[in-house]
Amino acid sequence: MPRFFPDPNGARRISADAKAHSLARPAKHRQGGMTLVELVISIVIIGIAVAALYSAMASITGRSADPMLRQQALSIAEAYLEEISLQSFPTSTNCAASANGSGRAGFDDVCDYNGLTYPGAQPLAPRSAFSISPIAGLEGYRVQVQVAPVTLNSLSAANALRILVTVTDPAGQDLSLAGYRARY
Repeated sequence: MPRFFPDPNGARRISADAKAHSLARPAKHRQGGMTLVELVISIVIIGIAVAALYSAMASITGRSADPMLRQQALSIAEAYLEEISLQSFPTSTNCAASANGSGRAGFDDVCDYNGLTYPGAQPLAPRSAFSISPIAGLEGYRVQVQVAPVTLNSLSAANALRILVTVTDPAGQDLSLAGYRARY
């Protein structure tokens, strides 16, 4: 607190230390906020982050149907493998000549399926177990079947066949299932 001394002329006088204190500049108070440079840098960084996020989301969205296509291809391959495995074992394991041209309705043994290609000579798409008509919506899938004799442990090639079913989904991804049919 400044001290005042009486002046002979009647004016009040301020002491030297009070004078020094009052003449000192007040401390600068920095205002809160951002400079234009800081604002531009922040906008650029946020823009890069948002672009990376959108890119990742687009990639994920583009592949979101893949599991469904793969599961559908697996179901088709399993259905074909089951259908073929339930057929009788042929008298000869020479599966070079198949009955591919006669249609699946006329197939009576495992070797008849060798070389089966859908779409191709076969008019039927994958079908349900209860109907001979194709299942709607599966026209985009491609099925190929190979049947070949194979030696399994103690079974000779004359008594065992390897069935390979390959399904290609509409995206072009292949899925293969193999099964074995033995003479019993």
